[in-house]
Amino acid sequence: MKTYLNVTRKWSLGLMVAGLGLFTACNDDPEPEMPFTPGMESFDYGFNEGQLLDNPATAYDGDGEGDHPRNLSAELEIKEMENGNAEVTIRLENGLDGVQYPVHVHDAADPSTTPNGTPYNETPNGDIFAGMISISNGMGSQTMQTEMNYDMLLDAYEGFLVVHDPTQEISTTNLGTYLVLGVFGQELPEAEANLRSETFMYDFNEGQLLDNTDLAYEGDHARNLMAEIMVEEMIDGNAKITISLMNTMEGMTYMVHAHDAADPSTTPNGTPYNETPNGDIFAGGIEGNGGTVMAENDLMISFNELTRNYEGFLVVHDPTQDISTVDLTTYLVLGSFAR
Repeated sequence: MKTYLNVTRKWSLGLMVAGLGLFTACNDDPEPEMPFTPGMESFDYGFNEGQLLDNPATAYDGDGEGDHPRNLSAELEIKEMENGNAEVTIRLENGLDGVQYPVHVHDAADPSTTPNGTPYNETPNGDIFAGMISISNGMGSQTMQTEMNYDMLLDAYEGFLVVHDPTQEISTTNLGTYLVLGVFGQELPEAEANLRSETFMYDFNEGQLLDNTDLAYEGDHARNLMAEIMVEEMIDGNAKITISLMNTMEGMTYMVHAHDAADPSTTPNGTPYNETPNGDIFAGGIEGNGGTVMAENDLMISFNELTRNYEGFLVVHDPTQDISTVDLTTYLVLGSFAR
């Protein structure tokens, strides 16, 4: 019995010693390196509708020199590199294909110390981000590696993210030219778009367009018909038009056309317009109902392009006689389009 007990104790002690040796040997092994897990934060920025300063007067000015859709947005991504510094990536969405966008970070500053009283330095901080972002399929991005500590950039840096309008000259003072304006490293929620609309009224053709009564309407239609064009700016930058006719004849189809202006020396019959209507702007029949009727068309040109640059004429033809594209006395309405 004693022999058995002694053997058992010696065996147990040997196992304990061996286990202790293994434990010690394991503790002598170097600790495995933990993989580097970089910090990363991202921030979304909506189009500049004046929401940063809660002031519509600082929103992008569509009536200014530029002509950009109001659906562009930006994303700022700040990522920690292995050396502890920050990598900055800026992405743009809904940009104009083939266009380069100037994108800058501007340091915050005391307005009393800046040349034009801006709350930021007008010279961008290229150590954080200043570059041109090219757009393809509506998207574009660029990455810059900074010399600033990741946590310092996130927690201590004060500045602004600006996306300038590539359709006009850069201004560092006119906030109405900024497509995106936000605090660096802070979300800028989207705001309701300041979309424009404008209405143009047209009286019956009494020869007033050319100040010549010999060109006034001659026919059997009542002379109280009037027309209206409403032009609306859409979020994608294009224009939508609605043409209304008032005091129509019930059951009669009115042919309504946009005719591009032209040099009379180049047209077959010397007309100051192309006789073939421009269906991309408007060409169609509108059926009368004894009152007011309307029709719409979505254009592939911008609000500004239509109301500033397009040169053409609105013509409402008389449904009581054959259409003529040369005899102005058959036109119920004749006026400059969207003017």
